[in-house]
Amino acid sequence: MNLELRQLRYFVTVAEELHFGRAAVRLHMTQPPLSQAILGLEALLGAALFERSRRSVALTPAGAALLPEARRLLAQSGELAALVRAAAAGESGRLALAFVSSADYSVLPPFLRNYRAAFPQVQIVLQEATSDVQVDDLLHNRIDVGLLIPPLPDKARAELDYLKLLDEPLILALPTGLLPAGPVALREAPSLPLIIFPRPIAPALHDAILGCFASAGLTPAIGQQAIQMQTIVSLVSAGMGMALVPQSVSNLMRPGVDYRPLRDATPLVETGCAWRRDNSSPVLQGFLELLRKTH
Repeated sequence: MNLELRQLRYFVTVAEELHFGRAAVRLHMTQPPLSQAILGLEALLGAALFERSRRSVALTPAGAALLPEARRLLAQSGELAALVRAAAAGESGRLALAFVSSADYSVLPPFLRNYRAAFPQVQIVLQEATSDVQVDDLLHNRIDVGLLIPPLPDKARAELDYLKLLDEPLILALPTGLLPAGPVALREAPSLPLIIFPRPIAPALHDAILGCFASAGLTPAIGQQAIQMQTIVSLVSAGMGMALVPQSVSNLMRPGVDYRPLRDATPLVETGCAWRRDNSSPVLQGFLELLRKTH
């Protein structure tokens, strides 16, 4: 015999009334089946829950111990319907979100504020990762959505969908005090090593940066390579070289670094959102719906 919520509801009602007749009225039933149900619950639990006499009904120590737990279980059972409805509507659950470091200085913070306000019950699991790692994690269902720098590799296009979020120009990051304020041309930049992403990590960004120098008739000497924007900016701050970074990275205020707009024509760096086409998670669908409304 299994414990039923109906039995707990009967028990709590009798415990509150301490009278089988009044409890039966509250439960819209007659007294004999209520008494039988309580006897069955006591037999199932192996302990008397009430001390009964002709004049009174009182809780036994076992009944007093059961009462708060029975109330808790009944309250939780009452919340199940609302919990299921919220999950089906994408209002509760879990969302695994990965992002490239540049998104942390542009699209991610304002969108997360909007998303948390709209879906406060969703647990967001954040992970900083390069675009190539995100694509692999998406293909293997390790994350739900990624903020990355396109293009998507050919192997992923059949399984992933993509939404463009942001275009921004490249700017020059260099050690403080080497150039006057205001826009500069790459030809005016000091002769410093270039700090850049490794090409396998971000081929589009790597090629765009070198393309800027090629268009200016320059061939930079690559000094250091790093896979995170904050690392690149830290190396610039340490005087290890200069870098071309997306404009939003200038929000990373690091002592010892100046940011300068370029007079040169530069390609726009794109940031977008990717997800598995077959992921039908209501939480993901709610995320994407809000993303489309705000971009």
